[in-house]
Amino acid sequence: MSQLSRFLKTNKKAKENTVFVATRFLTDENGNPLEWVIKPITTKENDEIRDSCMMEIPDKNNGYRTKLDFTKYRAKVLCASVAEPNLESTELQTSYGVTRPEDLIREMIDDPGEYDSFFEFVSKFNGFNKNADEEIEEAKN
Repeated sequence: MSQLSRFLKTNKKAKENTVFVATRFLTDENGNPLEWVIKPITTKENDEIRDSCMMEIPDKNNGYRTKLDFTKYRAKVLCASVAEPNLESTELQTSYGVTRPEDLIREMIDDPGEYDSFFEFVSKFNGFNKNADEEIEEAKN
């Protein structure tokens, strides 16, 4: 087998889905928190999400600069990573009084600490090993 053939797509391993308890407030009939199925997103998906979350803001020189709307980005990454429950479900959205997956996920996980923990888990699962605060602290040292 040549060195190049090792890099062919047929040799690439697929990343498996995982499960995570995103909130302790959604439970089964026995009171056990429900596990959500989390799927990996691709680099292309992440790029598209990030690009869709960029906004132009005025700068001091009467021009514009781009800035990431991190709140929007976070919600979109979470939605793209959730395989179950189906956040596109009209029935599920209607039950929470929303019409978009990004709004639904905020309603389903309305505890800010759980929402942050869920994003941290999804980020690490998708290969982002450090959160922004850790990177800032590392850069300072």
